[in-house]
Parts: sequence; C-alpha cells; structure tokens
Amino acid sequence: MTAGRRFGYAVDPWFRPLVLPFGFRPSRDGVTLEDDTLVATFGFLTVRTALDNISGAHVTRDYRWWTSFGIRTSWTDDGLTFGTNHDAGVCIHFDDKVPSPLRRSGHSALTVTVQDLAGLAEALGGDGTDGPDPEAVA
Repeated sequence: MTAGRRFGYAVDPWFRPLVLPFGFRPSRDGVTLEDDTLVATFGFLTVRTALDNISGAHVTRDYRWWTSFGIRTSWTDDGLTFGTNHDAGVCIHFDDKVPSPLRRSGHSALTVTVQDLAGLAEALGGDGTDGPDPEAVA
C-alpha cells in the first residue's frame, strides 16, 4: 500500500547551503504518496498530481554537480528537478503535464533525489532499477 508513505530527500552535506535559498527544509520537504495523490515539496514549490497520472518511474544517476541542486528546469526537455545531491534520483513521468509557476505549459517529468530510490520507483509502478541506458536504446 502506498497511501501515507513519505520519502525524504538524500541531502549531500555540501549542497545544504545551496538549497536553503529555495526555502528547502529537510524535516518538511519530500515526496508523499497520499490516497490517490503524489505531493512533492521543495521549499517554495509543490507539485501535486493524481497517482493515475503517473506513467512510470525509474532511477537515474550521476548528475553534473552544478545542475543537480535546488529547483531547476531542464534545458533539453520540459522536465523539473528537485535536487539535493549529484548521485541519484527518481525520474517520475506523467501522462498529462503537471502545472508549475516555472513553465507555463507544465512538466512531463519530475526528478527527485530521495533517500529510498527503489522504494519510490516501485511504489509508482517502476521496478526500482536504473532507467534504460540511452546508448542501448539507440
């Protein structure tokens, strides 16, 4: 059962001063799976969507450190990241884009750097392993 599960962020100690300006508080922020809703908070921003709007989730790894902290949008697609480390996170894909004040058209994916990567990915229908290797897919 996924209802009421909370996944806290895995915060790299070096990143802590970098995420504080976003209003981030480790004790308050995280990803929560409620009865039929996913709620992801990161300081001043909240993403909320129905669980049935989630089309998949997989683990991603090894981010560039300068693009992996705080709240950021992708330069290559319409994804959103809530980042607290450069090691790993879960990329959550949506059927319908989720609204955000950062992008008028919304976001089709959200990456969150939580502590329990496999647990969150599995709770959202993924298998808890890393996503597809881009070179293997080509």
